Amino acid sequence: MLEKIESRKAEIAVIGLGYIGLPTAIMFANAGFHVTGYEIRKDVVEKINSGRAHIVEPEIDNLLKKAIDNGALRATSDPEDIRNKDVYIICVQTPLKEDKTPNLEYLQNAVETVAKAMKKGSLIIIESTVPPLTTVRMAEVVEKISGLRPGEGFYMVHAPERVMPGRIFKELVYNSRIFGGITPESAELAERLYRSFVKGQTFKTSSTVSEVVKLMENTFRDVNIALANEFALLAHQYGIDVFEAIELANTHPRVRIHVPGIGVGGHCLPKDPHLLVWPAERDFGLIRLAREINDSMPLLTRELLLSALEEANIPPDRAVVAVLGLAYKGNSDDTRNSPAFAFIESIRDNVAEIRTYDPFVGGTHENLEDAIRGADAVVIATDHTAFKSLDWERLGRLMRTRILVDGRHIVDEPPRGFIFRGVGRGEY
Repeated sequence: MLEKIESRKAEIAVIGLGYIGLPTAIMFANAGFHVTGYEIRKDVVEKINSGRAHIVEPEIDNLLKKAIDNGALRATSDPEDIRNKDVYIICVQTPLKEDKTPNLEYLQNAVETVAKAMKKGSLIIIESTVPPLTTVRMAEVVEKISGLRPGEGFYMVHAPERVMPGRIFKELVYNSRIFGGITPESAELAERLYRSFVKGQTFKTSSTVSEVVKLMENTFRDVNIALANEFALLAHQYGIDVFEAIELANTHPRVRIHVPGIGVGGHCLPKDPHLLVWPAERDFGLIRLAREINDSMPLLTRELLLSALEEANIPPDRAVVAVLGLAYKGNSDDTRNSPAFAFIESIRDNVAEIRTYDPFVGGTHENLEDAIRGADAVVIATDHTAFKSLDWERLGRLMRTRILVDGRHIVDEPPRGFIFRGVGRGEY
C-alpha cells in the first residue's frame, strides 16, 4: 500500500461530496491520484461531472474543471464504481438529533457501503467529526461485514478536517493535520497519503485522541464565544459598547476575547460540544452552559428588534422586517445551523412579514432594494462583505420606518435618522 501511495497509483474513493468531500477529492485528483467521488444526490453528481461545483468556495470551479478535464476525478451514485479501491475517505455529515444527541446514521451507512466494496488491505479514513471511540466502533462494523481484521486486513484512521469556508483550499494545504489510527501503521499510511498535497505540520496519534482533539478545538471556540456573548449581555445592562471594551481588554498581552454576535452557526461549533460530552458518564456543566448561551443569542436579537419597534411606535404585528444574510458565515453560501434561521423563527409569530436577502444564498427577494423597500426594520444576520459598505442614507429612503438592528457588528456608527440597536451595543 505504501508503495502505491508514494507512486500516486493508489485509487481513492471519497464518500460524500459536500463542503469537505468535494474539495478533498479535488485536491487528491490534482495531486496525481485517480479519484472516484461517491454521492447519493444524483443532481450533484451530474453537476460535478460537468465541471461545475454545487457549493460556493473561492477557486473551486477552476480546480474542479482541471480535475475533471484531466480525467482524474469522476463522480458517481453507483456503489459498484467504488469497488476494490485502495483508499476510502468518508466525508459525510454527523448532525444532531432533536434531543442534541448525535445522528450517526449517515456515517454508519457510509461505513457499511465501504465495507461491502473494499478489498483486503484497503485504507479507510474518516474525516467526519464524530464522538470519541466512534472510529474504533466503525472498525468493528467493517470487520463484521468484511470478515477482515482491523490493522491486518484493513487500516482505519480518523483524520479530522480543519478548514474554514472561504479558505478551504488554502487551509487544506497549509493547516496542520492529525492522523489518528487504530494502529500506528494506519496513521503512517494516512500521513504519507495526505503529504501528497499537505504542506503544514502532520501529527500521528490514536483514533480516539484524534476524535477528542477535533472536538476540543471547536468546544474551546464555542465556550469562549459564549463568554464574549455573556459580556455582550452585561454591556446591555451597563449601557456600554462591548466592542470598545473588548478591544481595550485585548490590549492585555494574555487576553484574547472572541467576538459576540447574533449566534453561532456552521456544521462544527453548535454540534461538536455535544459530541464531546455525549459518551461521557458525567454531565459537564460549563460546556453545556456555553451552548445554551450561544443558542440564546437570536432571542436577544429578537428583543432588540421589539424594543426598537416599540420606540418607533410600530405594533409588531404590523411590522415588515427584512433580514440581511442567511449564511452562518460571511461570504459563504453555507446555511448549516445558521442563527439567521433561529432568529427568523423567533419573530415569525410576532411580525406581519419577514423578508430575506442573501447575495450568496438567495432568499425571498433577489436584490437588496426590493427586500427593504417599504420595510420597517432591517436586521443584519450575516457579516457578508457586501453589507459592510451599504449606503444607509439611500436605503433608508426606501424604508417605511428607519430601524436597523446589527447582529454582526458591521455598523460602526448608527446611520443618521435610524433607530439603532446592536448586539452588545448597550449605549443605544
